[in-house]
Amino acid sequence: MEAIRHAGAGDVAAVLAFWNVATTAASPTDDAAALRALLARHEDAVLLAIDDDQIVGTVICTFDGWRGAMYRLAVDPAMRRRHVATSLVDAAERQLCASGARRCHVIVMADEEPARSFWSAAGYADHGDQRRYVKNLTAVTG
Repeated sequence: MEAIRHAGAGDVAAVLAFWNVATTAASPTDDAAALRALLARHEDAVLLAIDDDQIVGTVICTFDGWRGAMYRLAVDPAMRRRHVATSLVDAAERQLCASGARRCHVIVMADEEPARSFWSAAGYADHGDQRRYVKNLTAVTG
């Protein structure tokens, strides 16, 4: 891996294509409009790991003024076990701390053992007593 940098509007198509290869579960927000909107509101929210001018990893990190969050940590399958994810998480944590975040949460699918092991090794605690509730808001009207 050569560098970590912030994504820009010109990276949207490449990020979406990368997620199709490097992630296990699609998200309803994995589309160009949503990613552009995120970057318009938080220009530093998406970090990219770059190797040979190609995206080899991503993470979204945001701070809402109360808590930091990381989403869409993804690494090219050919680049796994080479510290790409660790480098992205380290960069995201530094960015969140600089923004004032004192706590960060991540969402990990219960059946994704490699992801659960990674986050545990990175110092994140599994709060098995908590449950995540989700509602897609596409049908909600004002």
